[in-house]
Amino acid sequence: MLVVKNNIIFGPINSRRFGMSLGIDLSPMLKQCNFDCLYCELAPALTMDKQSHTITVNEIIYELKKHLNTSIDVITLTANGEPTLYPQMSELIDAIDKVKGNTETLILTNSATLVDKNVYNSLLKLDQVKLSLDAISPDIFKKIDRPHESIKVAEIVERVTAFSKEYKGKLFIEILFVHELNNTKEEIQKLNNVLLNINALRIDLGTIDRPPAYPVVGISYKELHEISMVFDSSLPIHIASRIHAEPNNAPYTTEEILNTLNKRPLTQDDINLLLDEESKIRLQDLIKTKEVSIKNVVNLEFLVPSENLKRKRIK
Repeated sequence: MLVVKNNIIFGPINSRRFGMSLGIDLSPMLKQCNFDCLYCELAPALTMDKQSHTITVNEIIYELKKHLNTSIDVITLTANGEPTLYPQMSELIDAIDKVKGNTETLILTNSATLVDKNVYNSLLKLDQVKLSLDAISPDIFKKIDRPHESIKVAEIVERVTAFSKEYKGKLFIEILFVHELNNTKEEIQKLNNVLLNINALRIDLGTIDRPPAYPVVGISYKELHEISMVFDSSLPIHIASRIHAEPNNAPYTTEEILNTLNKRPLTQDDINLLLDEESKIRLQDLIKTKEVSIKNVVNLEFLVPSENLKRKRIK
């Protein structure tokens, strides 16, 4: 498929997590963001609480209509910076809804502007929302995300929690781990406690995959896996980043496979990294005997003990 690259529209990109995505850049000319994250792939820039350069809804819809087709799964609202700083978000979503057909709308946001009632209500109209939440402790939050001075992480947590209970679409949470910052036991526990009160369809754990704006490094797949096992087993954790993945290929007994999947459902990619060949055969036997089942969660397939599918998460 032809990839479009102009000032506003980019893609389509085959996203493993979200399907075939056609992107809309709501800040195509320059970086405009209320964060200056250490791990950002864009160059460092002063934070702002509103856009100084904007494009019109008519410009966006004109370009979107030229490139939208039935092979697109999601129209993704993003930006060189934070897309929710776009001042006509509500009007834009309404306009997209009129032309999108069966294609779903998705936004990738750092969550900070959910404290704004207008932004909050606008995002409720989207089919899919991905919210970032990298840290709970104010000092770690400031170190990683380097937010605009007006932003307080406690307020973000409050609004993300409230949004998750009101929102009717597909909600995803993303946590990006930075070496020696938010990957401590204490911070993971704080994240865990907050996430237990958030209604998310999936929680994606990631790390630095692209050259960062500042001299920081990510963590390994092994560390991500170890972190995933620390979170409460009721949380829908998914390891999204494999750039630093090194195969473990360790032997797992049948009981160990079931115990691992009971604690944390895994994708086939996870299985390929974790299990040796004999253990993979044991897993296939568990699937054949229906002790392990496949659960589909928005473009991803997870292996989970069949008994777990009968359980309901207790809030």
